[in-house]
Amino acid sequence: MVVAANINLSITVQCHLLSVSRSSWYYNLKGESLLNLALMRLIDEQFLLTPYYGSRQMARHLRRQGYCVGRHRIRRLMRIMGLRAIYQEPRTSVPHPEHKIYPYLLRSLAITRPNQVWCTDITYIPIKRGFLYLVAVMDWYSRRVLSWRLSNSMDVSFCLEALEEAFSRYGQPEIFNTDQGSQFTSFDFTSALRDRGIKISMDGRGRWMDNVFIERLWRSLKYECVYLNAFDNGLQARQNIGAWLTHYNHTRPHSTFNGQTPDEVYTQKIESQGHGPDIRKVAA
Repeated sequence: MVVAANINLSITVQCHLLSVSRSSWYYNLKGESLLNLALMRLIDEQFLLTPYYGSRQMARHLRRQGYCVGRHRIRRLMRIMGLRAIYQEPRTSVPHPEHKIYPYLLRSLAITRPNQVWCTDITYIPIKRGFLYLVAVMDWYSRRVLSWRLSNSMDVSFCLEALEEAFSRYGQPEIFNTDQGSQFTSFDFTSALRDRGIKISMDGRGRWMDNVFIERLWRSLKYECVYLNAFDNGLQARQNIGAWLTHYNHTRPHSTFNGQTPDEVYTQKIESQGHGPDIRKVAA
């Protein structure tokens, strides 16, 4: 809204009218340095192997790899990546009233059919000069990925887009499970579930095993796709991740299902029940 060539109003006056500082207008946003991007890639790889590493232990690990880094730097990078060690943390604050934490509903629950429980999560995707965030919605029973979105920010909007796509293509689940990330505890996200009468379940704090199937998806995706390709940009990341997820759903055998694919498990169970979405339309 500030027009540098305005002959009637100086930049100072325009900034004052808009209630922004002049220095903010002149500031050029700088991304992470190449070293920090390299550190983030290493942190991501190690965290898949040792999700109990906090910033202290991760800094020690990186120093053993020859990087002169401190704990506070690693803590900042892990925060940007959305990574938190799985150990239990003390309860030091009360959640905002609009960010209600729901109880975990899946403990001892027999999950016997598709669309009984869906789950979601966000993971960090490195690219050549930056990073992106990937969200996916998964059917818990069949492990089928129902929808996904890439974003350059952790805003809730891309999570809502993935959720709405899953609803439009596959109907809705009885229970929807998430972690306690701010995107999923937000009023907009929980309202989208409550308005449809879906029960909301949330992992316990530090309980990564509560959402273990989508955590395993991230591990497979990164070792079989992300780390092998070293994406140059977001377009390349979107194309390759999309191709891998199609492979995962339709042609990648799953050991849990005796070599069947997630799509086969989802489709056969839905058809045997005689209800649900038209699989011929959504399987592509």
